[in-house]
Amino acid sequence: MSNGRLVAMLGSIARAARSPRVALIGVALVLLLIVAVYGAADAPKRSAAAAGGAGQPVRVETALATRGDVPVYLEGLGTVQAFYTVTITPRVDGELMKLGFVEGQMVKPGDLLAQIDPRPFQAALDQTQAAKAKDAAQLANARRDLERYVSLAPEEFTSEQTLETQRALVAQLEAQVAGDQAAIDNARTQLDYTAIRSPIQGRTGIRLTDPGNIVHATPATGIVVVTQVQPIAVIFTLPADALQAVNAAMGSGPVAVTAVSRDGKNVLGTGTVKLIDNQIDQTTGTMRLKAVFPNQDGKLWPGDFVNARVLVQTRHAALTIPSAAVQRGPSGVFAYVVTPDATVQMRPLQIGGESGALTIVEQGLEAGDRVTTNNQYRLQAGAHVSRVEAAPASPAGAGKATP
Repeated sequence: MSNGRLVAMLGSIARAARSPRVALIGVALVLLLIVAVYGAADAPKRSAAAAGGAGQPVRVETALATRGDVPVYLEGLGTVQAFYTVTITPRVDGELMKLGFVEGQMVKPGDLLAQIDPRPFQAALDQTQAAKAKDAAQLANARRDLERYVSLAPEEFTSEQTLETQRALVAQLEAQVAGDQAAIDNARTQLDYTAIRSPIQGRTGIRLTDPGNIVHATPATGIVVVTQVQPIAVIFTLPADALQAVNAAMGSGPVAVTAVSRDGKNVLGTGTVKLIDNQIDQTTGTMRLKAVFPNQDGKLWPGDFVNARVLVQTRHAALTIPSAAVQRGPSGVFAYVVTPDATVQMRPLQIGGESGALTIVEQGLEAGDRVTTNNQYRLQAGAHVSRVEAAPASPAGAGKATP
């Protein structure tokens, strides 16, 4: 039926109708007639298209289930921390005369970091040394007098009281000289404190005080922070369920840890687990671990967030398939297996974890079975497929696993 005839029919109905209600009913009938006519005309085309589509196989990529040694990893989020962090603060009051470092410089133990005006402390040391010299001279004289009194005592040329008094005086002066020596040691220590030296090997940060300021021996006054970054530590968390796996791995020897950037693209360093914290966080159900990295290339930086991947074991002769082949449905985990007649079967699986791009299969497949790795949304049991080989997957050194 042509469009012109339909328009003419609608016009005739409208002119013939004596009321709006009759006109609406007529128009509705014509529209229903149009739908029926066009639907009948398109039905053969849709049937032909459906028949043609059902006969075409689905193009899929496939991979073989293979056996091999697979590293199993646990992954947690961690924070990089300096191995040692020291805030350099004065231990005596005085004017800060100079700084002995450049911001960001690597320093060694004993390197001069700051110099406080030493002159008042040198003067105090000289005073104590003079006091000791004075008291030492008096002690020497008192000892000579005591020797004379002792030599005269047998002939009774001196009294016993005088002898005892002289002995007491010698003892008093000996104690005074010892006190003077202690004062000298204290003054020398205070003088040594004016030269502030690095206690560790590390990197200096931004200076906190400028030369010319009066600094005080209080915790609030700092000069610079020195952080040891070689080696460096990473504190990270793992689920509490992984405790036994990590303990077993540490019982067998050093446990390797890989630090990876947050986007998972760059390996920042490899170290070892040093300890598991002595308690589990009951709020989050996690445990904290500490790993140490040599960090010779300086890629790890204090305060940065990284992904820590712990190698807990290596599964020998494990059956694996690409993780892209694993599907999850209402009945559990499964994969589409390609049969010799180029159709697919839904095969239920029991998996043992992931390692990089591979999934370990405990039950459901045999070595040599071929599984699909893409286009699974177009598949169903018995569907015909045309397969192409997918790029082989391998366990990456920065893979992860389910505990």
